[in-house]
Amino acid sequence: MAFKEIKTEELNNNVFGDIGKKWMLISAQKPDGSINTMTASWGAMGVLWNKNVFFCFVRPQRYTHEFTEASDKISISFFGEEYRDALTLCGRKSGRDCDKISLAGLTPFAENGNVGFKEAERIIYGKKIYAGKLDPKAFISEDIEKHYNGDYHTVYICEIEKIEEKE
Repeated sequence: MAFKEIKTEELNNNVFGDIGKKWMLISAQKPDGSINTMTASWGAMGVLWNKNVFFCFVRPQRYTHEFTEASDKISISFFGEEYRDALTLCGRKSGRDCDKISLAGLTPFAENGNVGFKEAERIIYGKKIYAGKLDPKAFISEDIEKHYNGDYHTVYICEIEKIEEKE
């Protein structure tokens, strides 16, 4: 399938539904060309520092963390409901132990250091502009800590470089 580039202003989707309900894959490529991906249902998009950005969160024990730390590019990919099982597999299996991308039946490709998938409906390519570990001392709401066992996410803020949608 072919993709067409759209402008950020043309993005017409409900990010709450796309991220929180449909899920996404966070992907990155190491300098040696190897790639990894993981399923996520936490994230955000918006404007920060006069830039169109997305936020994604990766726990330090996830294999994908090695990739997001090693690259200055991160992509997020969104899929149709027919790929729910593939996204479930990519969330449950580790690329350390198996080739989960192949097991999920996905076809990755690299573009300017970013990773996409031929099966995706939309791919958002980003360049990291901030990376930092969440600080539990900064949690104001008492119910946040229940999501952690000392394994606080690294938050990545990425400037959106390009958005592609399936034609």
